[in-house]
Amino acid sequence: MLKIQGLNTYYGDSHILRGVDVEIPAATSVGLLGRNGMGKTTLIRSLMGYVKPASGRVQVDGKDVTGQPPEKMARLGIGYVPEGRGIFPNLSVRENLVMSERPGLDGRREWTFDRVMQTFPRLSERLDHGGQQLSGGEQQMLSIGRALMTNPRLIILDEATEGLAPLIVAEIWRVIGEIRATGIATLIVDRDWRKVLAHTEQAVVMQKGRIELAGPSRELAEAKDRLADYLGV
Repeated sequence: MLKIQGLNTYYGDSHILRGVDVEIPAATSVGLLGRNGMGKTTLIRSLMGYVKPASGRVQVDGKDVTGQPPEKMARLGIGYVPEGRGIFPNLSVRENLVMSERPGLDGRREWTFDRVMQTFPRLSERLDHGGQQLSGGEQQMLSIGRALMTNPRLIILDEATEGLAPLIVAEIWRVIGEIRATGIATLIVDRDWRKVLAHTEQAVVMQKGRIELAGPSRELAEAKDRLADYLGV
C-alpha cells in the first residue's frame, strides 16, 4: 500500500535520510527501529509531507505522492500519531475527536465515536475536559483515538509509549494489538524493541539515515547479536 524508494532528505546542509527504501503492504504491521537521531522521525515526516525530500519517491497504491501536504496524505487514508501527541489543548476531548471523524476511503465507519469510547473508557470520563487538562497517558489515548476516527488504512505511531507509566504503556500496547486485529496497517516506532518486534510482522532498523537491517520481525528478534550493533541491546 505504501512504498518508499530511495528517499534522501536534508535539514539545511545535514544529509539525514540516505536512500531509504521501506514497503508497508496493506493490513501489515511494520516496526521502525534505531537509536535516537538515526532518522526515524525524519522518515515519517518526509513520507507525511511535513518535510520535502530532496530525491526519491513515496507511493500510495502505486501513485507518486512525494511531497504532498499532510492533509493530502490524511485523505489517502494515513493516520498519524506524532511524537509529542499533537492534540489541540484548547479543545475538549469530545471536540478533538468529533472534528476528525470521517469515513474511510471505501466508506467504512468501523471506528466511530462510541467505539473509541469503548476502547478508551478513561476518555469517556473526560469528555468535557480540555486537552491541556489531561495526563500524559490520557493525551496519548486521545491522539490515537483521534487518528482512528479518520478510519485509516494505515496508522503511524511515533513513540506512542514514551514517558508513560507502566500501566498506561501496557494499555497502549493492548490497543495497538486491537488496531492490528481490525486489518489496519501500522508503522510503529518505539524504544522497546522487544514489544515492537512482538507486535509486527516485518521490521527495519535504521543507522545514520540508512536501512541496515530488514526482515521478518520474528527472525530479527532472534538475531540479538546483529541488533546489538544498531540498538545497543
